[in-house]
Amino acid sequence: MESKPYDLIIVGAGPAGITAAIYAARKKMKALVIADFIGGQAAWSSSISNYPGYQFITGPELAQKFEEHVKAFDTEVLLGTTVESIEKKGGYFEVKTISEKFQCNSVILAMGRSPRKLGITGEDEFKHKGVSYCATCDGPFYKNKNVAVIGGGNAALDAVLQLARMAKKVYLIHMEKTLQADAVMVEKAKNSSNVEIIYSANAKEILGDKFVQKLTVEINGNDRVLEVDGIFIEIGSTPVTIPIKSEIEVISRNSKGEIIINSQCETNIPGIFAAGDVTDAPERQIIVAAGYGAVAALSAFKYLARKPEAK
Repeated sequence: MESKPYDLIIVGAGPAGITAAIYAARKKMKALVIADFIGGQAAWSSSISNYPGYQFITGPELAQKFEEHVKAFDTEVLLGTTVESIEKKGGYFEVKTISEKFQCNSVILAMGRSPRKLGITGEDEFKHKGVSYCATCDGPFYKNKNVAVIGGGNAALDAVLQLARMAKKVYLIHMEKTLQADAVMVEKAKNSSNVEIIYSANAKEILGDKFVQKLTVEINGNDRVLEVDGIFIEIGSTPVTIPIKSEIEVISRNSKGEIIINSQCETNIPGIFAAGDVTDAPERQIIVAAGYGAVAALSAFKYLARKPEAK
């Protein structure tokens, strides 16, 4: 006998997804969260000081708090997998992972974003062999070694400041003449004795044997070879996409690939809501994503209350 469809499936378990799950549980909705891991990009941050209730907390610690909170409810959480596709079938949605299929009456998309790649020679070859997109995850492996960080925004400076505490030397490679990060982070990096900022530079090629050994950068037409053991790429991110099939409409996205939502976190497809960094919300902040997650869950509850099939 086929089980009754979930009221709601939440795709993603970052700040938006976890908050949506908490609010869904409070509304007694039968919900399922599907994600690779809990915490999203927030779990990668070394220092969070603007989340209410915590003057300071690390990303991994906040992710643990998220997990403890959601586990206090009866909401099902399926980790270690990702959603392959979502299809509208009559009055319900079919959500497919690699190995399973689930039915639900509404969906919240909260997949967040994935790191943007440089697209240079050696990047894919040396991924997890010296090339990383997460200083919080992999930084401890480079104690007393030389590393390079590529980027110029807050994420790049956060990585630099983390690595400066453990690495022998940190090169910050930025293609512009000025950094775009918060002034306080830039000042800390400039005052770090083991940090060298290289402006107007483009990463050109990653070299090595079994692991990363060198990074070639082009500076004003001239090549400079840096001897490094690790390379951390922090040049932004793109929204995670999932194929969504509907007989009526294709989900609306903007030119950046972000899902377009209204003030109620509704997409153009009835029954599909979205929240957090995967959307065109104006800011990329943990608290903003959490707020949108709450709105999305409440909107899904109201949608189901009006939906005949859900009664």
